Amino acid sequence: MQFVLILLTIAGGMGLSVEAGILGPLGGEVGDLWATFSIFGIGTILTFLLMLFFSPRSAPSYFTQPGWTLLGGVLGPIYVVVLTVAAPIIGVAMTMIGVLAGQVFKSLLIDHYGLFGTPHRKINVRRVYALVFILAALLLVAKG
Repeated sequence: MQFVLILLTIAGGMGLSVEAGILGPLGGEVGDLWATFSIFGIGTILTFLLMLFFSPRSAPSYFTQPGWTLLGGVLGPIYVVVLTVAAPIIGVAMTMIGVLAGQVFKSLLIDHYGLFGTPHRKINVRRVYALVFILAALLLVAKG
């Protein structure tokens, strides 16, 4: 099961690269914020349809959840605007490696401190090496 989830996350990451490549030209034509809006508008419709047909009817109410859990709704559009603006200027590869570096750095801290209710996973030398290699990739792509 873990292997399948790893493959799914790799496929999801590939999808994000495609999204970054699409958003740049779209933002150049209609504006960065309109491009971002289109992604979330279409995503909202698709998610609603999935919820309508596949969501359990006995799920706890969305409105009873703590407010901090809705922060992703604020962070998502910021991320997409960054993709839309950065990808055409610095390239999709550089954009995605930069995003990856930021994600891994923050993820190490979230795991280490067990933030947001996640299990504690201490930062160790291997995890630090992984971050260093990602930063090296960022430098190598920047020089290329």
